[in-house]
Amino acid sequence: MAGTHRHNTRHDPERTVRPPARSRREHGERNSPHATPENRKSTIESPKSRTRESPVRREGREGRESREKRASRRNPERSSEHRRRSPEKRRRQDPTSYTSSERSSNPLSLDSLAKLDAYNEKHSRQPQEGEGLLARKEKDRGLERRQLERVASGRVVKDKSKHRRHTEHERGKRRVISGPLAEEGYVRKRGGYMAEDNGKKRFGRRFWLLVVSVVLLLVILIPVGVYVSKKNSGNQDSSGGAPSNDGPDPVNENLKSVNENDIPAPAKNTHLDPFTWYDTTDFNVTYTDETVGGLSVMGLSSAWDDGTQANEYVPALDKKWAYGTMPIRGVNIGGWLSIEPFITPSLFKSYKPNQGIVDEYTLTRELGPQKAAKTLEKHYARFVQEDDFKQIQAAGFDHVRIAYGYWAVTTYNGDPYVPKISWRYLLRAIEYCRKYGLRVNLDLHALPGSQNGWNHSGRQGAIGWLNGTDGDTNAQRSLDIHTQLSTFFAQPRYKNVIAMYGLANEPKMIALPTSVVLDWETKAAAIVRKSGMQQYLVVGDGFLGLSKWKGQLSDVQNVMLDVHQYTIFNKNQINFPHQKKIQYACQGWTEQMKQSNSVATGFGPTICGEWSQADTDCAVFLNNVNTGSRWEGTLPTSDPTTSVTTPHCPPDSGTCSCEKANADPGTYSDEYKQWLMMYAEAQITSFETGWGWFYWTWVTESAPQWSWKAGLAAGILPKKTWQRDFNCTADVPDFADLTESY
Repeated sequence: MAGTHRHNTRHDPERTVRPPARSRREHGERNSPHATPENRKSTIESPKSRTRESPVRREGREGRESREKRASRRNPERSSEHRRRSPEKRRRQDPTSYTSSERSSNPLSLDSLAKLDAYNEKHSRQPQEGEGLLARKEKDRGLERRQLERVASGRVVKDKSKHRRHTEHERGKRRVISGPLAEEGYVRKRGGYMAEDNGKKRFGRRFWLLVVSVVLLLVILIPVGVYVSKKNSGNQDSSGGAPSNDGPDPVNENLKSVNENDIPAPAKNTHLDPFTWYDTTDFNVTYTDETVGGLSVMGLSSAWDDGTQANEYVPALDKKWAYGTMPIRGVNIGGWLSIEPFITPSLFKSYKPNQGIVDEYTLTRELGPQKAAKTLEKHYARFVQEDDFKQIQAAGFDHVRIAYGYWAVTTYNGDPYVPKISWRYLLRAIEYCRKYGLRVNLDLHALPGSQNGWNHSGRQGAIGWLNGTDGDTNAQRSLDIHTQLSTFFAQPRYKNVIAMYGLANEPKMIALPTSVVLDWETKAAAIVRKSGMQQYLVVGDGFLGLSKWKGQLSDVQNVMLDVHQYTIFNKNQINFPHQKKIQYACQGWTEQMKQSNSVATGFGPTICGEWSQADTDCAVFLNNVNTGSRWEGTLPTSDPTTSVTTPHCPPDSGTCSCEKANADPGTYSDEYKQWLMMYAEAQITSFETGWGWFYWTWVTESAPQWSWKAGLAAGILPKKTWQRDFNCTADVPDFADLTESY
């Protein structure tokens, strides 16, 4: 280091150095009465001054000089009298201690003058001693300056005797604060700051106690108020968006009615232990190990009531529904018990693209068993609550399609999915539907191995159901799951509330052998009927087209064919102008539904199990996590039949952009709102030429054109499902003022 080469004069016995001006403050501190022994040892003095006077005598003399100076400032008269009483004593100690005033008031004899001249002559030959005296004077000045600086910076000496030596004038001049407060005339005193001019306390102890009390009160009241508000409103966003995952955890008051010791040891810390449940609202928390079909009834109450009707136009649950003549008006609850990234993108946005977190399989694998269970149960408890079913009824719906994954029932070796927790929430959702007179369409949305390779099947990628190495194994596992499910739901309590039972959502029959899928569906139907369920079975059209289903599954009774109608996933339809999209719904889909709905020309009973009013595929993660869109031409795939690398918004309409397509509905123009309403009404009209429809979906986090709840709040969907101003009988406007590309 550079500092090691410097010559330290402090330790050179042959040199006497007068301290430089910048170190006088430091020099004064070493010689102050408060200096440490180490500092005093390092004080700079000449060698002769150390031999002429011992350290003890010098320290005593310096102390007396310092006291005299302070006394002279405090009481000049007393100081003069003191000097007159003891001149000789002081002269013996140090002749230089005389001041000019002392010499003028005490005439010297000739002998004394001679001694003084001799001393002065000797002293004049010793400049180093004079320099030592000057150094001591500088030391005293440095001490005083240091003390003033310490006071100004707030580090006041706590010696009470020193405080007493200050005059009232000096105390008035002391400042113990700096900065803006000092400039504004405030001084620091116990308990807070006061203004110098009037002494009024601005921020005293009582003030701070009051502030702390108010803060504590707010900390208590605000969460309570938020919880009560969310409890009353179902913890929902009034704008129609999904509920937030922030906020207080459920109170779980009903756990107070049971004893934790009543939970058997084998059941503790399992899905049967209510004390491990995140939310116990409306669950029966009395422990039971009873099962039906190997599935637990834990959480259910023993009583139920099917006397409720959804609205005045439909029968109560315990009355027969006239399917085929009375249209189904239903809504899906998707992305809840089977995760779909575009519905809940918050579960995926925190991961980087190279991590490959794209579906529920990779998400739960990344989180690990414990964190995955905690994360997903919180999602189950918050994303859909009782108030959702109340609002669904109020919107005019009479049916609810609930999507769930096979892991609600069981998991297999290698599965990272959270097992069985979603089962409890599925059962509670059915009870909420019962409470509000809503009939249920049970939709097994994800099967072992994935029936289509899409993210909403649980695992994106290859199809492992009826296909590949484990295809047969997963096919049998799926049948076993239906054995358990149908046995459980064949109980009398589900006879009226469950109206439809889905075998497999969207099997990708354009990639799987049609005959193999139909054979599996025939076996599954037989299992369900053998278990005692007589509800309608639902099978998907597999994207073959409705016309391909004529005569299929003719040996199975009470079966509905489920078609999902979207223009945005077809690159030849997404670029339809606004007018043509409505015309296609009124004409194309209507004709397809009519043809399929008749056994003479098609399959027979046909419903549209999914549709939306979205006219672009711009919603975040709609086409998979971290992928683009057909609309903007940013969706390259390995399959040339589905790859889209050029924009597919309507031709000659300008630049295709998803920015406005993903905008908040509050920014929509009146013309666009009119179009969205008409597009929805056209589809409803079309699908009611069949057996009815289910909108996809009830709620999303950030995709309003896919959320009936958000659309209702934005005024772009009918206030009641049976109300509409457009029914495809009138001409469709050209919407010339509406920009096709936004």
